[in-house]
Parts: sequence; structure tokens; C-alpha cells
Amino acid sequence: MYNLLKGKRGIIFGALDENSIAWKTAERIHEEGGIFVLTNAPAAMRLGNIDVLAEKIGCQIIPADASSVNDLEILVDKAVEILGGKIDFVLHSIGMSVNVRKGNHYTNQNYEYTEKGWNVSAVSFHKLMQVLYKKDAMNEWGSIIALSYMAAQRVFPDYNDMADNKAFLESVARSFGYFFGRDKKVRVNTISQSPTATRAGQGVKGFGGFIAFADKMSPLGNATAAECADYIVVMFSDLTRKVTLQNLLHDGGFSNMGVSQEVMEMFE
Repeated sequence: MYNLLKGKRGIIFGALDENSIAWKTAERIHEEGGIFVLTNAPAAMRLGNIDVLAEKIGCQIIPADASSVNDLEILVDKAVEILGGKIDFVLHSIGMSVNVRKGNHYTNQNYEYTEKGWNVSAVSFHKLMQVLYKKDAMNEWGSIIALSYMAAQRVFPDYNDMADNKAFLESVARSFGYFFGRDKKVRVNTISQSPTATRAGQGVKGFGGFIAFADKMSPLGNATAAECADYIVVMFSDLTRKVTLQNLLHDGGFSNMGVSQEVMEMFE
């Protein structure tokens, strides 16, 4: 271990179970010397086992609905108090589509579900950064990361309205990232990860087939949740101080492929 995050303080959203990227990231940050609080919506926490992670690495949990500004204000104040100072890193690893859960096709959305989805998946990121910005709760050269997916730029039919949510998320990162960088010297980025077998990912129709396809398309193969955690650690460290406003592609090369020989052979 290199102790890349020794003495750094943070907040991690979305550690639901041991398959989640946020969970893997929490373990890696702990190994690298960082300290943090865990948070998720109370309803989501009942579906996972975040308590196990908190006990394992000795951190506190602060329940918060990321779509509620009041909850986020309480979260940030408590985090600063518990951790003993301003925040150095934040991971936003949450997303939701009620339309996907209910089996509503993209061409037949329930718009109340649509609004709830983009509020949780994307507007929550703006709300979080606005609270951090107004409270001046981030240290200079801090790092804020949100997890995205390539469907923000390309068509993946069964990803449904989550594709729109991710496009919204990436735009928020760029737009708010400008002000956070200019005024607070804080960097803001998104990471577009390979399809990963998390609880959210597996809720997408045809996910099993697509993850296999992506693996055959990628010259390095799919990036795992643990590998994404490694990348996030680097982005939280002082080694990447001048990287901001980027959507960083962490997908084994998938995003630059037209077709691979392995996929071609399936049709010959």
C-alpha cells in the first residue's frame, strides 16, 4: 500500500452491498489511509448490508436522502464534525430508474417515474455540490467523482431513461465543476465504467448478455468494480490535481472500438 490518501477525509454515497463499486472503493480508501463517512438513503440501506462494511472498516454511517437538500446539509455538517475537518473527496455512486424497475419501455414512460429517476440520479449531484460549495466544506485540491456510463453518449436500448439521467449527470459535473475549480480549487469528474455486476446494473434488461458482449469488444476486457475502485483512489489522490471537467472512460477500451475480431467471428 502507498497511503495515497493518508489523512484525507471524505463522504461515500452508495455502498449498498459487497458487489457495489462504492463498497469496493470504501475498502480501498481505507487501505490507502483515508477516513470517511458512509451514506445512503434509509430505504436503500434496508436493502443492503452497509452496517457490515461500516463495522469492518470502523467508520460511521449517516443516513441521507441525496435528493433532499436538508438531508445533505445535515450530512455535510455531521461529516465535517465526525471527521474533524473539511472534506477532501466525495464519491456519488447512486442512480435509479423507476421505469426500468417497473418494466416501462423507453417509448412508454411514466413521467412521474422519469422525474424521480433524474432527481435521484442527476439532480442530486447538483444538490450535493451546491451544499458543499455554499458551506465551503471542501478543502482546496479536493476531488468529487460521480459514476456514469457510456449510454450517456451512445444508444443502448435497454438502458432506458437511465441513459438520459447519466447525460444530465455528466453535464452537471462539467457545469458545476467549472465554478468549483475556479472558486474553490476543487476538481469534479465523472467516471464512465464498464458494465459491472452491481445490483443496479443487473436490474437492466439483457444485462448478462451485454456484459459478455462488452467483454468481447474490449481489448483489455471489462473493468471490474475493484479495478474501478483503484481508479477512483487515484482520482482522489494528489496525483491528479489538474484533472477536472472530464468524463473519464474506464472500460478496457470498449468506447473506442468499432468491432472486435472476437465479435466478428460470432457472425462468420
